[in-house]
Amino acid sequence: MQPIAQYVGLDVSLEETKACAVDESGRPIWRGKCASTPDDIEKLVSKHAPNAARIGLETGMLSVWLFHELKSCGLPVVCIDARHAKAALSLQINKTDANDAHGIAQIVRVGWYRQVLVKSMQTHAVRAMITARAQLVSTALKIKNTCRGLLKTFGVVLKIGSQRRYVQLVRAAIQDNPILLTIVEPMLIALTSLQEQITVFDSALYRRAYADPVAKRLMSTPGVGVIVALSYICTIEDPLRFRRSRTVAAYLGLTPKRFQSGESDRTGRISRAGDQSMRTLLYEAACVVLRRCSRPSPLKEWGKALSERIGSKRAIVAVARKLAVILHHIWRDGTSFQWSVRPMIA
Repeated sequence: MQPIAQYVGLDVSLEETKACAVDESGRPIWRGKCASTPDDIEKLVSKHAPNAARIGLETGMLSVWLFHELKSCGLPVVCIDARHAKAALSLQINKTDANDAHGIAQIVRVGWYRQVLVKSMQTHAVRAMITARAQLVSTALKIKNTCRGLLKTFGVVLKIGSQRRYVQLVRAAIQDNPILLTIVEPMLIALTSLQEQITVFDSALYRRAYADPVAKRLMSTPGVGVIVALSYICTIEDPLRFRRSRTVAAYLGLTPKRFQSGESDRTGRISRAGDQSMRTLLYEAACVVLRRCSRPSPLKEWGKALSERIGSKRAIVAVARKLAVILHHIWRDGTSFQWSVRPMIA
């Protein structure tokens, strides 16, 4: 006789996890709680639901870590979209963590959920490095702008020059003013330290990109550098997830929304779904293609012609969408960007 299948729902918070198991008919078998650590959750599930067919948890701050650790323990865990789960859990009258765990158990029992692809820890490590670098770059920019604003109050207007010589330019402008030196010098010291650490991140990312054959092929595309290539790889992770390259543009929120009901059929702006940072990087890459790239290419010609018809902003979005499609083609087919061949329409 086969054992009765059990389905477990986990409602995870930073300190405590509520758990609930139901049988095939949806009847609750047990409820419990434990610390939000993989070892405690594994012990709790193994003790009270040894025949678990599926264990569900929502996407959240600890979901990546818990998912991989529980998978390594041999547990049949699935990570479900929190927004999708919220639609089902909102039907409950009382909102409690215990009720949410019970609701998640019912969701994984009936199969009414959208499973989320949990990326590898190595992928998250690269994404974390890119995010940390971006934070340092943003902080350095804020310090520079603050310095410029403070100096303008005292009539010191910095000339536009190389960003690498920014600290030298500021010190040269205020060297005869001890008051300004007292105010600005601590910020310049902090800025110098930030720039040194940004260089450390840059070196690590460059080494990783040029050691990866996929990243090197992606960087053959105009406007795509180390940050864009690595971010794209981390966002997609597996090109075979998408049967058609055009689907990648929709996945990144670069395709228009559509509302159709009865006689009404409207097409709106881009959906802005998916990874916002990747969408921003593709937009910036499209700006480079249209405004800064001097080497001619069919992609640039297409974007320029589109800009004359529909305006520069919409043309940049269209080029960003096409870049998402082209990069997937390059990755999937093992080719490089063809500067003399006209790209497929996205």
